[in-house]
Amino acid sequence: MDYLTWPGKSSREGAIEHPAFYHMIDVGAVAECLLTQTGTPAPERAVYTLCAALHDLGKISNSFRDMLREGQPQTFGRHWEVTEAWLRHFDARLAPLADDVYDRFDLYAAIAGHHGRPPTSENFDRMIAAAGEEAERDAAAALEVLMHLWPGARLDLPYEELVAQTWWLPGLIAVADWIGSNQAFFPPVTPGPSAEEYLAGARERARFAIHQAGLDFPELSKKRVVPESWELRPMQLAAQDIALPPGQVLALIEDETGSGKTEAALILAQRMMRAGKGRGLFFALPTMATANAMFSRAAELVERFFETAPSLSLAHGRAGLSKDFRTLIGPERNPASPSCTEWLADDRRRALLANVGVGTIDQALLSALPVRHAMLRHYALSQKILVVDEVHEMGDPYMAEEVCRLLELHRRAGGSAILMTATMPVELRTRLCRAYGQEAPMDTAYPALTIAGHGQITGICAVSQRGPVRVRRVPKANAAAELLAEAVEFGAAALWVRNAVDDAISAVEQLRAQGIPADLLHARFALHDRMRHEQVALQTFGKARDARPGRVLVATQVVESSLDLDFDVMVSDLAPIPALVQRAGRLWRHMDKRPVATRPCAAPVLHVLSPDPDQAVDARWLSRILERGAFTYPVDLQWRAAKALFDAGQIDAPRGLRQLIEEGLSGGMLPEQLVQAEQERLAQGYAQTDLARQNLIALDKPYRDIKGFSEDADFPTRLGQPQRALVLARQVGQALVPLAGESWNATTRQMSEVTASARRLNRLPLPDQSLPAIAAVKQEWPEWLQAQLTVCPLAGSGEICEGLSYDPAKGLIFVGANGS
Repeated sequence: MDYLTWPGKSSREGAIEHPAFYHMIDVGAVAECLLTQTGTPAPERAVYTLCAALHDLGKISNSFRDMLREGQPQTFGRHWEVTEAWLRHFDARLAPLADDVYDRFDLYAAIAGHHGRPPTSENFDRMIAAAGEEAERDAAAALEVLMHLWPGARLDLPYEELVAQTWWLPGLIAVADWIGSNQAFFPPVTPGPSAEEYLAGARERARFAIHQAGLDFPELSKKRVVPESWELRPMQLAAQDIALPPGQVLALIEDETGSGKTEAALILAQRMMRAGKGRGLFFALPTMATANAMFSRAAELVERFFETAPSLSLAHGRAGLSKDFRTLIGPERNPASPSCTEWLADDRRRALLANVGVGTIDQALLSALPVRHAMLRHYALSQKILVVDEVHEMGDPYMAEEVCRLLELHRRAGGSAILMTATMPVELRTRLCRAYGQEAPMDTAYPALTIAGHGQITGICAVSQRGPVRVRRVPKANAAAELLAEAVEFGAAALWVRNAVDDAISAVEQLRAQGIPADLLHARFALHDRMRHEQVALQTFGKARDARPGRVLVATQVVESSLDLDFDVMVSDLAPIPALVQRAGRLWRHMDKRPVATRPCAAPVLHVLSPDPDQAVDARWLSRILERGAFTYPVDLQWRAAKALFDAGQIDAPRGLRQLIEEGLSGGMLPEQLVQAEQERLAQGYAQTDLARQNLIALDKPYRDIKGFSEDADFPTRLGQPQRALVLARQVGQALVPLAGESWNATTRQMSEVTASARRLNRLPLPDQSLPAIAAVKQEWPEWLQAQLTVCPLAGSGEICEGLSYDPAKGLIFVGANGS
């Protein structure tokens, strides 16, 4: 058994050197275990397991062994590339895998591409020569033994399905390789045991490792996902009753804010899982804030899906800052309640593998872009019910195209999905359904629960007790301030939603100057200050607030979806209809807590700061009233929103919501002065759609033929104005410490970060990053992070540089001409 003499990886001096062949069996055993628990049929299970075991055949090579033992650089191919070379070299022996040689070649590339990207080198003969004759003999022997361990391996699929498998397979192998490489699960073993003996032990270790990693799926529970004591709302009853067809499905839940869509989705997802349409859940949301809020809600309910507690993860770039998430992380599975193993929490790509995951939509979209480990994400999602919340917020041309491709990819892998929305336009609904391979319903009734292509429930009763929200136009900012001052006198909880941060800061300064108690919340705070302001807002304006706080919150779009707030009086800058509907969802929200008689005003009214749409004399029609906020959204859509809203005179949810949304997108004869703005928006949209199509993975090509696979930033998940991140610091003695702590670590650094427009920041003389105090802070950071972040010491006054300052009560402030 000379093939046992080839090392799998470098080992510490004096430590046991684990043979590459044993490592291949380790990884095969993990893959086999993962496939067994998903119910993969035996012939397919055998071929995928064998493929996983063959993943490191290229380590049987002189060049790889010399690199490990002698420190010599590898020549003519890294080990995973040599794996593809060996498999093609031994193709005649592997003929039982598939009849067509090109099908087999596609499989070989998928096997070799388990390091996050497809192999690209085609110097197969030179790789074989560099590997050496001894390696050729031993690689052939190892191949024969591995094929004997998993006999009957055969993939008899049409070409289109095989192409799909070449995408899914690298993800499976990557997961199995991560676990199989973990010495805590698979400690090194000296050569000796036969392949059969070693496999028996590896299978036992694999079952234990998968459980400890948090990847085994608990049995489904027969309990209702929501407690029996709950009185189900109309949409939740519909989710309980709608018929589910065989096979994978796409469901759409369209209902107003506060109607219980999340619980309805969980009820439907539980039914799908019981019907074998998924083995877990992934909730995808538009922002980190909405993901954090969903995580807190999901943690209370998802354990009812299973007989024993599931693994539960939070997947986004700042998940580690979530206290709710950190409390779940432990070295081992907690059998009593949902938990997250350290193995899962160590990497946000792994987080998608948990039984239940919550994260930003970006984490899912990366499975449809040619970025490193896209196929790992695809494999992780393919096993789950994909639940996309607030899908209307992903309707810009670039993201809409991405979501369509994600749904197409998910359907092709056999996955089911649920989309939730309060304000999705009909055109977007049609696109999403067709991307999933189904036709959208003809009926445009709202609310509605739809199983695309199969059935729909309409006539769902409204939940809200507040009735229609009247709409009144406020012609000037001063009039808005006067209205809010009067509301505060009567003890109201009042809100002014501004489209731009600069306008929000100006508004709160104006209110405070008039003696009106006012708080501020926007996205241009350092993270620790933003979290502090959010907590104040929840205490003052949240579900359990005082009946009459007599205070104003001035905020930007951050209040639209992530915070459960309840206001008596609301002013909003003009915005597109979906945004205004979301904002109005925070008006008279908790009628059970604060019924009409307890409110300081007679009825809910949305006051909209806007010029008269009938007086749009030129393209600057809006900027004369809203200043910077006039440029946050396309001016033609804002005009249509104003026209539709003021003509209707109210937001009648849910009955009149669909018509209002459609009118706000395409209704009314656009004034001639705004036609060019509309044409420019549409042209930009076509360009964004085209860019998305260029960036996204082409589904008709096998894995090896996909181009790209650079860093994530090369293929963005969303477009928008470029942002630049600053890290705020304080001077203590001769050293700089983070604004949000006393010493530097990943948490205090992130808590001290604030982002703003790169275009505006690039105009300013920001601190020189080569200064000794700043260089001392950044020297321990990786190079990519040093380039990405700008450390900014604060003067005692809060000044950062000419034109820029920071105030914990107001956030990042651009001052004067330099910051314009």
